[in-house]
Amino acid sequence: MKSTSIVVGLLVGCIIAAACGYFDRSGTDVAPVASFLWVHTFPLSLYGPMVLPILAVYIICACEAIGDITATCDVSKLEVDGPIYESRIQGGVLADGMNGLLACLMTMTPMSTFAQNNGVIALTRCANRKAGYACCFFLVVMGIFAKFAAAIVSIPSSVIGGMTTFLFTAVAVSGVAIIARGVVFTRRNRFILTAGLSLGYGATLVPTYFSHIFTYNGDNKSLKGFYDAIVLVMQTGFAVTAAMCMILNLTLPEELEEDITAEEAELEHTATGRETKGTTQDNVVMNQAV
Repeated sequence: MKSTSIVVGLLVGCIIAAACGYFDRSGTDVAPVASFLWVHTFPLSLYGPMVLPILAVYIICACEAIGDITATCDVSKLEVDGPIYESRIQGGVLADGMNGLLACLMTMTPMSTFAQNNGVIALTRCANRKAGYACCFFLVVMGIFAKFAAAIVSIPSSVIGGMTTFLFTAVAVSGVAIIARGVVFTRRNRFILTAGLSLGYGATLVPTYFSHIFTYNGDNKSLKGFYDAIVLVMQTGFAVTAAMCMILNLTLPEELEEDITAEEAELEHTATGRETKGTTQDNVVMNQAV
């Protein structure tokens, strides 16, 4: 039951939603029984104004992939630093880029890694690659048999939201754990994390905060695409957090932190006070002698 808790919770939510009449069967009724990966051929072309926004999306997907792979390593009890970890990051980002390239050729938006999988691993404690292969198989089956895929898509958003809320929270907890173990909390690092997370949380809570910065309404579509790319990055929480932390980490100089305890600081303050008092008394004696 522990390994199937997510599936059981999803089934119970679907049963309750069906009993309350929340299911919409219109998509399932019109979906064909079977389909294939390539059903329509669209003419390939290049639309200039969308180059920079799509490039920004790819950068965002790369940042997301790095965070998701790191969280996956953490919940799978694997190392989150060292050459093996870096090779996993390199392979994951490369696979993400290849998936995005194939998606582009199939006239789709870039594919991205799923952060919810980290929550699934943390809850079920199943980090076996064979389970991932089985998931890939079922995804391909759902892509071919459209009725099955339409039935999954018809699950009410309240059920999906109730399940993914806990999974995304587990992802956030994994991120906090990685930061707590891998970051030395010096004054410099605290400032970097504070600046990055403040912008990231702000962009997540108020995603339209940057939409009024660039209000260009001219006929230059290339310039408008450039502005759209900037707005897209600034309104994505983890992207702006990663960018801000990287910039500050490269620009702020390292500083030597003195590891001093409260007792040592008190003794130093006392010794300094005695030296000051002795110097003052010597000056008074010299003035009287004069």
